[in-house]
Amino acid sequence: MLPVVGVPKTVQRQMRPYRDLFRRSEGFEYVSRYVTGLLVSPNKTLQGIHATQVWEGNNPGYRTMHEAVFEAGWDAEELLPRHRRLIAPEHRNRGREVISLDWTLVHHERGPHNYGVAKSYDYVERRMGQFQTVVTGGLANRQLIDGIAVQIQEPNLCKEEDTYLKATGQASYEQMAQARTRL
Repeated sequence: MLPVVGVPKTVQRQMRPYRDLFRRSEGFEYVSRYVTGLLVSPNKTLQGIHATQVWEGNNPGYRTMHEAVFEAGWDAEELLPRHRRLIAPEHRNRGREVISLDWTLVHHERGPHNYGVAKSYDYVERRMGQFQTVVTGGLANRQLIDGIAVQIQEPNLCKEEDTYLKATGQASYEQMAQARTRL
């Protein structure tokens, strides 16, 4: 993941109508960066979002972002009504919209050695099978079904790594470089 060096123009444009809800411009900047992190960071925690940020000058600490996002003086009571006023016209007359996240095991019989494929029990077919875990997200209403994201879960190779480390282990290491190379 590339580091976040600023707030993208799209996020700036969408955040602009909320600027007057924040007393300080620094707090607004932190929240804008937080929203950017929620959109692009693979780690959606505050620590993960803060870790991807690159700042000009002094790098503010994690606590500074926490204070700006959760404790700063911004008008929380006005946020949701304003959000509804701004966003509602975009979605009017389309019917209800639903965002769906699904965590699915997909059959993958042709490639037991392919990336992300693991052997697991199929409760429908009542047998062992090869599966790939796929996380999908979609948005749907009466006129549209739109995919948001698809992500294949990385395989858990802890057993194989543990077996390798046990097989290549030595009773002692003369040089630290040997141990680092092995790990």
